Amino acid sequence: MVESLRQSTPAEREQWIRDASYNLFNLRSEQVFIDLLTDSGTGAMSDRQWGAIMTGDESYAGASSYYHLKEAIRDITGFEYFLPTHQGRAAENVLFSVLVKEGDIIPGNAHFDTTKGHIEFRKATAVDCTVDIARNIEAEDPFKGNVDPEKLEQVLKQTPRERLGCIIMTVTNNTAGGQPVSMANLRAARELADKYGVLLIIDSARFAENAYFIKRREEGYADRSIRDIAREMFSYADGMTMSSKKDGIVNIGGFIGFRDKELFRRASTFNIMFEGFVTYGGMAGRDMNALAQGLYEGTGYEYLEARISQVARLGDRIHSAGIPMQRPVGGHAVFIDAGRFLPQIPAEEFPAQRLAVEIYLEGGIRGTEIGTLMADRDPVTRKNRYPELELVRLAVPRRVYTDNHMDYVAEAVKNVWERRQKITRGLAIKWEAPIMRHFTVELGLLS
Repeated sequence: MVESLRQSTPAEREQWIRDASYNLFNLRSEQVFIDLLTDSGTGAMSDRQWGAIMTGDESYAGASSYYHLKEAIRDITGFEYFLPTHQGRAAENVLFSVLVKEGDIIPGNAHFDTTKGHIEFRKATAVDCTVDIARNIEAEDPFKGNVDPEKLEQVLKQTPRERLGCIIMTVTNNTAGGQPVSMANLRAARELADKYGVLLIIDSARFAENAYFIKRREEGYADRSIRDIAREMFSYADGMTMSSKKDGIVNIGGFIGFRDKELFRRASTFNIMFEGFVTYGGMAGRDMNALAQGLYEGTGYEYLEARISQVARLGDRIHSAGIPMQRPVGGHAVFIDAGRFLPQIPAEEFPAQRLAVEIYLEGGIRGTEIGTLMADRDPVTRKNRYPELELVRLAVPRRVYTDNHMDYVAEAVKNVWERRQKITRGLAIKWEAPIMRHFTVELGLLS
């Protein structure tokens, strides 16, 4: 299906963003012309996925849809055991209920917001061991999502084994700008996990995009299929969490994959408590059918080539205007460096959020902040955490927009760039939640 888009006026957008307390999550969808807030659950399903929905089995236990999904997950990931959940953060909630306890240390390559939120909610600590080059936005390194093995080993060596909940590898690395992780890096992380006797979990929301970059950029993988590469990636993990709303190309759903039957059984208790029975876990049968089909479509090379090339098109047009952004362009989004875009706005005034607001005011385009707001407060001191990069993410939904839409977005960002010196103040918090505040925060415009 297609949806009619209405292009609003600047005056309307000024009123709407003011009413939304300068939080783009608070906007109504009809107030947005092009929605790049997230690529999660916003893609367009195929005819075969819609056909699969029509044959969904809604039996409470043992539905055929569950077994269709189980077969697809085993085929693509190699994991024998899995639990369905209603989305990715639910998968984290169930798995971390088993693996993470108060006082634990959870190292990895830049945990994303919900992952870190679930860790800190349990009074544990997420430690970012991403390679330093990820923070050099101009460096054209092919795998800026990698974990730094030396940093990771230092954490593992200094932490008592009983306080090591697990290692989490996020593929692709969203916080670092949608940057991929190499197969060699996953292998190195596996070796450290074995050396120190700790589980390795892959946050797999964009695993297919990561496999595409391995095929295109890493020696020895050019002739391997995406699914073959994905199976090798997962062979280095003890388990996985999946937000199926990304590379599964569905509007809702998630799952956890397990290699060990005993860990699966322990997690099953929490899945029943929080999600539903083990063979549906918060998902309707029709949605499991759509996901099973979507996993195959999402690991198709031609699809990934078209999808990632569209994101690159947007990034290249923004970069060609001299606008600072994370290079090379990531798999699912363009990440603009708001700190360099608006150097006159200090970090305590949330420059990335200010820039995201300006892009909305300019063209009705909704992006999201990956900066101080999302970094949240230190759970002990309650002081703001200031990341090295203040980014605005423009995440492109799968199979939704045309290249003309991307060109429109690029022109709007260029227009803001040309008037950037007139933006002299940022934003102040009027109200915030105690954790993961960026979703619901209320802000005021400083003058």
